[in-house]
Amino acid sequence: MRENRRRATLVLEDGTEFEGRLFGYPKNVNGEVVFNTGMVGYAETMTDPSYRGQILAITYPLIGNYGVPDPTRRDGLYEHFESERIQTQALIVGDYSDDYSHHEATRSLEEWMHDEKIPGITGVDTRELTHVLRERGSTLGKVIVDDEPIEFEDPNLRNVAAEVCVPEKVFYDKGGPTIAIVDCGTKNNIIRAFLDRGVSVLRTPWDHDFNVEDVSGVVISNGPGDPKMCDKTIERVREAMTRDLPILGICLGSQILALASGADTYKMKYGHRGHNQPVNEWGAKRCYITSQNHGYAIDSTTLKLDWREWFANDNDETNEGLIHVHKPFFGAQFHPEASPGPDDTEFIFDMFCRAAL
Repeated sequence: MRENRRRATLVLEDGTEFEGRLFGYPKNVNGEVVFNTGMVGYAETMTDPSYRGQILAITYPLIGNYGVPDPTRRDGLYEHFESERIQTQALIVGDYSDDYSHHEATRSLEEWMHDEKIPGITGVDTRELTHVLRERGSTLGKVIVDDEPIEFEDPNLRNVAAEVCVPEKVFYDKGGPTIAIVDCGTKNNIIRAFLDRGVSVLRTPWDHDFNVEDVSGVVISNGPGDPKMCDKTIERVREAMTRDLPILGICLGSQILALASGADTYKMKYGHRGHNQPVNEWGAKRCYITSQNHGYAIDSTTLKLDWREWFANDNDETNEGLIHVHKPFFGAQFHPEASPGPDDTEFIFDMFCRAAL
């Protein structure tokens, strides 16, 4: 089947090319090239808003073999997807499987990508591509399937969080106390994590003033891009701190919390993306396996008085969370809602609920 497909090429900004065969939708696209180490979960990963503007290479060699599930909803949210659409610019894989088999599958990965106008390339040596990305760091790229010209573009130079948030407030009523989730590109499973605990959720746009809302606590969500672009969110969080309103930051939200506290963030060489990142909890002698997707990190050396590092990555010792010594402010760089898993760190949601409710 691969031989019958038209040629497609991934071109990196330094001129390096990876040639393969097209699957999905025939379209030229550009973005930041990143890699993910997950073996499963491509439907959840591709719909994660944190991948907005990125060309995703999956290191696991076989992709598409279990198809795509039915877009059913629970509590108004897609049950098997993390947002309303595919967020990745394109998908790069070693071996796309034309045949799929799963009791919940209703269509193939290629059919889904074609419907949403997302191109993919199969037949790429993703091990070599990953090696290149690890050596050179953050790299722009473009997928070429025809002669239509397209330039390289860095999505981090624009406020991509504003592109993926809800345009107006949404309320999910579970009859219990209400928290606010500031949507900077939130994954659906963060909302589900609270709804499953009987907590009502007020979901707000990234720049909404949640301080005027009657809520018991606020969660700053994950999302794509440079956290410093979310200047209005940073201002709102800084104001909430003066009221001692319980605050939880997740991924991008943790970086926003750090910036609001006076600390700094920086662009990582190639970021952490996968379902198997080991994270140590300071002082607890515990290591958790976590799901992550971020290209920026908190500079732990800039943490201010009364703040301390909460978690650190066991591979490169980068910051994985911060916590206030006295007040109910804390953030996790990884995904405690982890869709797909692991779910080792869901206790963070319980910890926040105890502080806020």
